[in-house]
Amino acid sequence: MPAHRAAPAVADRSRSAPGRLLDAAAPRVSLGDVVAERLREAILSDELKPGQPLREEDISERLRVSRGPVRDAFIILEREGLVSRESHRGAKVVELSLDDLGEVYSLRLSIEELAVRLAIRRGDAADLDAVDASLSDLRSGLRRRLTEQEAARLDVEFHDAIFRAAHHERLYASWRAIRMQVYWFLCSRNIANADWRVATVGGHQEILDLIRGGKERPATAAIRFHITSAYTRIINQLTAEDPAGPDAAEIVQVAKSFLLT
Repeated sequence: MPAHRAAPAVADRSRSAPGRLLDAAAPRVSLGDVVAERLREAILSDELKPGQPLREEDISERLRVSRGPVRDAFIILEREGLVSRESHRGAKVVELSLDDLGEVYSLRLSIEELAVRLAIRRGDAADLDAVDASLSDLRSGLRRRLTEQEAARLDVEFHDAIFRAAHHERLYASWRAIRMQVYWFLCSRNIANADWRVATVGGHQEILDLIRGGKERPATAAIRFHITSAYTRIINQLTAEDPAGPDAAEIVQVAKSFLLT
């Protein structure tokens, strides 16, 4: 597979320009990022519930920071789809619906099919070794008792490595925009059980083998099956755990409308 090459003309001009960016000290993580990470963990661990209001004053007092970093954190988490903000009503943890699930997984399906194709065409040995390493981490982790959060993190890291192997910045940005929502959906379902382990490790291994073998069409079919199967498992658990929720007919209709069946 060909190595990814940078555009030489742009790179040459930047090397000769005075005041290069690399001459400046790398910025440290902002306080807003730190607050966002704390809130993110609280949301994904269900400490902060869907629909729960997020008040700047309360959070700034609990975390012993000013309101500025809290507002910055809200902006970060809004971009990730974990927090919503409305004028004069403040921020709250989002409540993900059946339509949200369909939107996230249909978008994920489209962009990850492209990521797999590009990983075959543009990824190099180091890229695929990184995908392999993430799979090894998942396999090692599943030998012990995992929390839902650990299992979801290892799952998402495998797919993240595929997007990185595609060497497509805008594609990766699209994945990053929904990555935390994918993680959240995984955390909210029972993904650390035995059935999930078998399906996930086996599916990931098949996808990696096909990418390494340069088999574009079978690899694309494998990632499609993997993602639609994950969507179906989430839907099945959603209906089993919430009898008062959407009925089977509504679920089938939503799935069809998002091209996920």
